[in-house]
Amino acid sequence: MARYQDGDASAFRELYAQVAPRLLGYLMKMAREKAVADDLLQQTFLKIHRARGAYVRGADPLPWIYSIAHRTFIDEARKRKRAVVNVADEDVPEVAAGLDGETAERRDDGVDPELSRAALDALAQLPEQQREAVVLTKLDGKSVAEAAEIAGTTVGAMKVRAHRGYEALRKLLGGKPKEAPRKAAGGAS
Repeated sequence: MARYQDGDASAFRELYAQVAPRLLGYLMKMAREKAVADDLLQQTFLKIHRARGAYVRGADPLPWIYSIAHRTFIDEARKRKRAVVNVADEDVPEVAAGLDGETAERRDDGVDPELSRAALDALAQLPEQQREAVVLTKLDGKSVAEAAEIAGTTVGAMKVRAHRGYEALRKLLGGKPKEAPRKAAGGAS
């Protein structure tokens, strides 16, 4: 990142090659549309380019980059909420696609397309903060601290969001709610 700040064009290409695939995966999980995720990825890198002078040298660039991507997603979501378009359900063909854009019929990875679709639909129903917490901690494999830094919140708040998101997903997918461990009663039986 320091080389990129100094104007080394090859450093940008290296940064893009290392970060873009993971960032695109994150944006796909958040936006659920490949075209939107691709646009958000390009907007994110444009913002990174414009803000490269604000990056603190020596710091891990990933949380900084993910927070820019997160804010870009939030901005796009707000724009879309303001520009609601009414489309009849029968006008839009429904094709189940994986996160990589492949249709379910072409997938040979052993993943049940129906179950994948149900999980993604359930994920989409979560409130935005809970969805983001689940995506960052479970699907992207970030630590709670990394996820909190990306989302611009505290570790405690991220833990609560993630827990509530997991419980909501469990309920939406028809799983039994996780019970709290019971304390043993005072005597032996």
